[in-house]
Amino acid sequence: MLHPVILCGGSGTRLWPSSRKAYPKQFVPLLGEKSLYQGTLARFSGEGFAAPLIMTGEDFRFLAVEQAAAVGCSDARVVVEPVGRDTAPAILAAALMLEDTPDDLMLVAPSDHVMEDVGAFHAALRAGRDAAVDGALVTFGVKPDRPETGYGYLQLAGRPDGVTTVTKFTEKPDLETAEAMLEAGHYLWNAGLFMGRIKDFIRAFETHAPDLVPPVRQAVEAAKRDLDFTRLDEAAFAAAPAISLDYAIMEKAEWVVAVPLDCGWSDLGAWDALRTAGGTDRDGNALSGDVTAIDCEGSYLRSEEPSMTLVGLGLKDVVAVAMRDAVLVADRARVQDVKGVVETLRRAGKAQADEYPRFHRPWGWYETLCLD
Repeated sequence: MLHPVILCGGSGTRLWPSSRKAYPKQFVPLLGEKSLYQGTLARFSGEGFAAPLIMTGEDFRFLAVEQAAAVGCSDARVVVEPVGRDTAPAILAAALMLEDTPDDLMLVAPSDHVMEDVGAFHAALRAGRDAAVDGALVTFGVKPDRPETGYGYLQLAGRPDGVTTVTKFTEKPDLETAEAMLEAGHYLWNAGLFMGRIKDFIRAFETHAPDLVPPVRQAVEAAKRDLDFTRLDEAAFAAAPAISLDYAIMEKAEWVVAVPLDCGWSDLGAWDALRTAGGTDRDGNALSGDVTAIDCEGSYLRSEEPSMTLVGLGLKDVVAVAMRDAVLVADRARVQDVKGVVETLRRAGKAQADEYPRFHRPWGWYETLCLD
C-alpha cells in the first residue's frame, strides 16, 4: 500500500495577486476548474493508494477539508502543524503517524505541482517501487531542457535513463553552473517528491537528524482531534528545529536513487510557467477569464473577476492579472521579481499583499467587499 503525504503549506507569492499568504496557490484554480491541491488529490486516488495524509497549517485547515470533500476525497486525514518548521518535521510526523504499518510505502508530494500525464507519473512510481521496497529512499526528477536557475538539481552516478543512484543534491545554481549541468547530461531537476518504506524514513531521521525525533514524536503522541483535523501538540512541535527534508536526511542517507519523470511536470513557480502550462495560441499568448487580446504577442492575460473585462492591446511579453482588489502588470522577464513586489506592498501596509477577499470557516465562507 502506498500512503500519500501531501505537503499543503507555503504562500506562492510569485503568483501574486492570485496567490497570497491567506490563500496560496495550491488552493487556487489556476488551470481549469479544480485547484492544484485538488489535482494532486486526484493523482493519488484509486487502487493501491491509501487515504492521503494532508500536512497543513492552522490558516489552511478549513480550505484543505473543504476542497478535499468537493472532489470526493472524504477519507483524507488533515493534520495541522501548529507552527511552521519547514518540511522535515512535518514529514517525520507523518511517518510516525503511519509507523504501525512500517513496511508500507510512503510518498511525499507537494500540493501545488502539475502533472499533465497522470499515467506517466504512475509509471514512474511503479519504476521506483522495487528500489523503495528494498530499502532505498527514492526521489524523482525531471530531465532539464534548459539551464534553469530556479530549481534544485540531483547529480546522478550515470545518465538518467532509469533508476539511478543520486550522488549529490545541489541547490539552485547560478546560470554558468546550470549551463554546465545541462551539458554534462547526468543531472535532473529536483521535483520535490520522495518515496520509501515508512520504517526507512524513520530510521533515516533517527540516524541523520536525531534531534528532530523526540520533539516530533512527542507532538504526535500528544496530538488531539479537533473537528475534522488532527492537531499536533504545539509546544512539542515548536521545539523541533526548522529544516528541510533535503538537508535533514536526503543529502546524508546511504542509499538514495532517482527516477526520471516525463509527465509534463511543472511547479508553476512564476507567471510565465503558467503561460506555457496551459498552452499558447499561435502568437504565444495564453488567456484566462473574460479577456480579449488584440495584436498581442507572448503575453499572459488573466481576469479572475467575472465583472471585470481585461483587454490587451499591442502588448508583447507582458503578464497582466486582474482581480477585484488588485491588478498586476509586469514584463515577462521580471516575473521572478513578483515576490519582491509583495514585500514592497507589505512595507507600505497594503492589506492586498497577504489578505484575500474570501475567508473560510467551518460553516462556509464570507467575503470582504473592500480591503482598506
